[in-house]
Amino acid sequence: MDNKSNRVWLTVRGLLPTVLWVGAGLCLIAYSRVAYRAGSGTRFYLVWLCLGIACFLMEVLRRLKVWTRLPRALKIVFLSLLGLGLGLFFSVEGFIISGFNAKGEPGLDYVIVLGAQVRTNGPSVVLRYRLDKAYEYLLENPGTVAICTGGQGANEPVAEGIAMKEYLVSKGIPPERIIAEDRAGNTIQNIRFSYEFLDPLADSIGIITNNFHVFRGVSIAKKQGGSHVVGIAADSHPVYLPTNMLRECIGVIKDKLLGNM
Repeated sequence: MDNKSNRVWLTVRGLLPTVLWVGAGLCLIAYSRVAYRAGSGTRFYLVWLCLGIACFLMEVLRRLKVWTRLPRALKIVFLSLLGLGLGLFFSVEGFIISGFNAKGEPGLDYVIVLGAQVRTNGPSVVLRYRLDKAYEYLLENPGTVAICTGGQGANEPVAEGIAMKEYLVSKGIPPERIIAEDRAGNTIQNIRFSYEFLDPLADSIGIITNNFHVFRGVSIAKKQGGSHVVGIAADSHPVYLPTNMLRECIGVIKDKLLGNM
């Protein structure tokens, strides 16, 4: 390699970390905007914004050569914690992905449709995926009763359970096949309050929720005393899947630590 080519290579190699850190930061900040526009009712989009800013900060620290000045022992501790954190993250995501293709089984006594955001114009995209899957299952299994579960949040016009029942009835499901549970404020309450309408030890139960939420939903349902519980995975929006997967990872870890699953 001649001197000119060598200088070009050194320049490119020197710029590569900057391109990677700055590029990652810009992508994360741009995605935070996408997550914000989803209007999920939470401020989780701020996580992506913070991660983007952290990437810019890492580039500043790199240019200041802060890493090279750190004691070796501190570097080892940092890298060890980082490795453990990544290992935990990918392990949990593996469990979450295991529920993506859950098909349930035919002839269940009940299906519990977990609630999600309701807006003034009806169920959110996430919730419509769940309801459409419930509609599909109820058509194929005329003996199954659906429990639509979810209370009314501060930013919702009506309780989720009521809006969900109205949606299914509007598509032709007889109202007597749908129970509306309108108090639950989280997944644990979704399951606990729904169990008041059935016998968790004797009845067969399907948990209908988006694919990224199936693992946690089924695990909580079993922990709450369900003896015959299966998951039924609805689709999810691919654009918002990174946010959902990250949120779900945090949710799984939290519920495991609290003994909810």
